[in-house]
Amino acid sequence: MSIYQKWFLAARPWSFTMTAVSVSVGSVMGAMEGGFSWGFYLITLAGVIAMHGAANLLNDYYDVRSGVDTLEVSTAQYRPHPLVEGELSLNEVLTEAACFFVLAAGIGIFLAATKGWMILTLALIGAFAGVFYTAPPFKYKYKALGEFSVFMMWGPLMVEGAYFVQRQTLSLDALWVSLPFGVLVALVLFANNLRDTADDEGKGIRTLSIITGPRKGIWVYIALVACAYASVVVMAFTGPLNLWSLMVLISLPLFFSLLRKMIHNPPLDADAQTAKLNTAFGILLLISLLVGGLM
Repeated sequence: MSIYQKWFLAARPWSFTMTAVSVSVGSVMGAMEGGFSWGFYLITLAGVIAMHGAANLLNDYYDVRSGVDTLEVSTAQYRPHPLVEGELSLNEVLTEAACFFVLAAGIGIFLAATKGWMILTLALIGAFAGVFYTAPPFKYKYKALGEFSVFMMWGPLMVEGAYFVQRQTLSLDALWVSLPFGVLVALVLFANNLRDTADDEGKGIRTLSIITGPRKGIWVYIALVACAYASVVVMAFTGPLNLWSLMVLISLPLFFSLLRKMIHNPPLDADAQTAKLNTAFGILLLISLLVGGLM
């Protein structure tokens, strides 16, 4: 395996679908109120994915360096983890993260110069959240703030940011639509933490699932998924969504299948399965926006 293949896997590219959906939803909502720039959409998508990749790499770098991630952790059992497996060194991962950050910074500065300096504000918030997720001195992921950060980043921040690139203003409608998707992305992390509650507690890590406890955490998980679906139904009838948005309900069988597993015992890949639900929900929401706009 070449160094570039290892770098590619280390960035966790399978997680970029969630970023693509967030950026696409914000961009399409902007297009529904005026023109649409494919060029700026693709530049925005590239910049946000670069930031996401950098955050993933730094997260793994600090988790491995601090001994949180080892070959024995659940995550390393079902997905490639070149750093834990010894395929990459800590310095190589840090170098890759720096490259991604430089790319994201360059794109952010370009977008800020051409579309408005609000972009730079949003980019700096995203950079702060990505760097200090597991990096000192904050390491806020270990202080039960990871889910809230993920909700804000993949919900309001990305959707509003993509909308701003297309329209050069912020939108209350885009904010409302971003909330259910942001919740489901946050639940990817929450599912991961539910599975790892005992291990995290033993390492002195504090997560939301440790605060709620494993059993109550399952019901929090279920309630939040239900709220995400319910909010889309409400917005479909009252705005800003349209009735086409009810097609997100097509993804409910995925939720019911996952629900049975979560209630019994969170599976090893609980986070990956939640990500699949999130992706299905997000793609259906995106399709409904496109169809509604065309109709």
